[in-house]
Amino acid sequence: MTRRDWLHKLGAGFGIAGLQGTLQGAVNPMAPKAPHFPAKAKHVIFLFLNGGISQVDTFDPKPALAKYDGTPMPGPKIKTDRASGSLMRSPWEFRKHGQSGIEVSDIFPHVARNIDSFCVIRSMYADTGNHGPSLQLMNCGHQLPGRPSMGAWVTYGLGTENQNLPGFVVLCPGFPVLGSSLWSNGYMPSLYQGVHIQNSAVEPEKLIHHLRNTELSADEQRHQLSLLEQINRKYLARTGADTQLEGAVQTMESAFRLQAEATDVFDIRKEPEKIRARYDISDFGRGCLLALRMVEKGVRMVQVYYGNGQPWDNHDDIRVHAKLAAKVDSPIAALIEDLKARGLFEETIVIIGSEFGRTPMIQNSGLEKLGCGRDHNVPGFTYLLAGGGFKGGTTYGATDEFGFKAVENKVHVHDLHATILHQLGFDHTKLTYRHAGRDFRLTDVHGNVVKALVS
Repeated sequence: MTRRDWLHKLGAGFGIAGLQGTLQGAVNPMAPKAPHFPAKAKHVIFLFLNGGISQVDTFDPKPALAKYDGTPMPGPKIKTDRASGSLMRSPWEFRKHGQSGIEVSDIFPHVARNIDSFCVIRSMYADTGNHGPSLQLMNCGHQLPGRPSMGAWVTYGLGTENQNLPGFVVLCPGFPVLGSSLWSNGYMPSLYQGVHIQNSAVEPEKLIHHLRNTELSADEQRHQLSLLEQINRKYLARTGADTQLEGAVQTMESAFRLQAEATDVFDIRKEPEKIRARYDISDFGRGCLLALRMVEKGVRMVQVYYGNGQPWDNHDDIRVHAKLAAKVDSPIAALIEDLKARGLFEETIVIIGSEFGRTPMIQNSGLEKLGCGRDHNVPGFTYLLAGGGFKGGTTYGATDEFGFKAVENKVHVHDLHATILHQLGFDHTKLTYRHAGRDFRLTDVHGNVVKALVS
């Protein structure tokens, strides 16, 4: 790979971590910024269980499913994404935990131990039952691709505290459905794009290719960049602003500074063994530990996807959820506990959920082999939030007696986004970006802050 190719790939992957030492007189758009009003939180960790986790098998217990197991849901036949059959009870039991007495499925024993730290929203709803549009909506506030992601909006509004690291990092061992459009900068400058790192390795040099320059010393690199800066400054003095050129210069600066910082923050081997063991060091567990370390170093937002594709999309056998939960349960609990131990919990919003939930009915489309799975469910599903001023040990909203549809204190995706931005110090209606003659925002033209969720 040539140096030109290397810089191009680095630019596409790492965006911009800051402007220090670049074009004279330039304003650093990634410098920390004050929000609209005093914030409860300043970091976000979004743990995304891609594919659609089932609310009625995890955090929304429904005794009626056991009572009416194997019978049709009362009322008219409900149209779902694929054909559905009779109601199906959860394979797992729910038990009360913590001082709050919130009921949690047996497949999440470690999260249950920490349930008093979580605000459990049982009345989420979205707009469409297809993965692609729902993923776009949850991540970017709109069903169609091309809009900035939540991470882009957060870094656009707040900048980032560590100029040697990206402001928005995405960790996934492969690619979720739709891939990079879920952490896109959209119509914003490329510096707000999420940096995708395939966290299937441990060594920083394997996580981030070409992390070290093996041919030039630090002094030689600094001299080279200073020369490029002078040349580019003279060129821009003649031609005026050129965002692509400025972005290329900033990318080279980022690459230079990353050599020192990234080798430290991305090396989880520097954590004591007793810490690492609690994360089980699966891909997801490694992602949670890396998220902890990056927030500790000032990264503004980290998003951790469970895995490649849509592993929680269990149409044929919902019992697969137990195997998946075993990979996320301990890391989530460890992340919450370690954020508290390091004094980061109150200033960090932890979000846990999927693009939608799953039906209380069995899927019965004729394509199943085992026939004990669940279809996509958009009218009602569950999200968990912790830290950042969200009320721990509480539940909010409710679905109907079978867990199909939100019926009490409904929370749309736009409302969730508005509330998260509120905790970061923003009026979501005023955090806007001018594009094509219109002021755009993460919540489009919708959304209300759910004040009952926050302290």
